[in-house]
Amino acid sequence: MSDANIAPTPPTTTAPAPAVDPGTPVPPTGNSRLAAEALGTFWLVLGGCGTVVLAGGVDRVGVALAFGLTVLTGAYALGHISGAHFNPAVTIGLAAAKRFDWKDVPGYVIAQVVGGTVAGAVLLLMANGVDGFDNDGGMATNGYGGAGGYSLWAVIIGEIVFTAMFLYVILGATSRRATPAVAGVTIGLCLTLIHLVMIPVDGTSVNPARSLGVAWFGGGHALGQVWVFLLAPLVGAAIAGISHAMIVGEAD
Repeated sequence: MSDANIAPTPPTTTAPAPAVDPGTPVPPTGNSRLAAEALGTFWLVLGGCGTVVLAGGVDRVGVALAFGLTVLTGAYALGHISGAHFNPAVTIGLAAAKRFDWKDVPGYVIAQVVGGTVAGAVLLLMANGVDGFDNDGGMATNGYGGAGGYSLWAVIIGEIVFTAMFLYVILGATSRRATPAVAGVTIGLCLTLIHLVMIPVDGTSVNPARSLGVAWFGGGHALGQVWVFLLAPLVGAAIAGISHAMIVGEAD
C-alpha cells in the first residue's frame, strides 16, 4: 500500500481551559482561615478595648456597643472565610458541639491570641502618645477583687455562665434551621448585652484572647489575674458545647 492511500492524521488539539470567572468565590485555604481569625480578633480588641483605652469618658453602654459592633462587622466581613470565631472559647465550644474539627483548634487559638496581642501592642503605642498615660490599670484589662471589686468566685461564676450563654446563642443562631443572614446581628447584640451586665463585675472577658491581648501590656497585676479569664470562659464554652444538643434537641 502506498503512502498516498493513508489518511492524514488530524492535528492533536488541546481543549482550552475554562475561563475563571473573577466573581467566583475562592474556597478559603488553611492560611486564609488563620489570617481571618487573627484579623478579626485584632479588630475586636482594637475596637472594643480601644474604646476604653483611647476614648476617655465613654460609658458602659458605649463600651458594650463597641465590642458588639466589632463582632457584628467582623462576622460579616470575615465569617465566610473562617467562621468568625475571634475567640478561643468560641472555637472550643464549637468543637465540643461537634461543629468544628478538633484538629483545627490549636491553629485557630494561636491565630486569635496573636491578633489580640498585636492589637494590644498597637493600643499601647497609641496611648503612650499622650502625657501621663499609665499602662498599669489603663489597658482595659480584666480583674477581680480590690476596693469595691467583685470576689474571685463571683468573677469565675460570671465568666462561666455568660460565656456559656454566648455559646448557646452562637450555636442557635448558626444552626441549619436558623436564618443565617441575621446571625451576625444576633451574636453582636448578645455580646453587647453580656458587656452591659459584666463590665462592673470584671470588665468583661468571655474571650481569653481579648484578656491576654491587653494583659501582656497592663502590668504585673493584670498578668497575675489573667489566668481566671483564660480558664473560666473555656469551661463555660465547653459546658455549652456539650449540653446544647441535649437542651434544644438538635445536633446540627
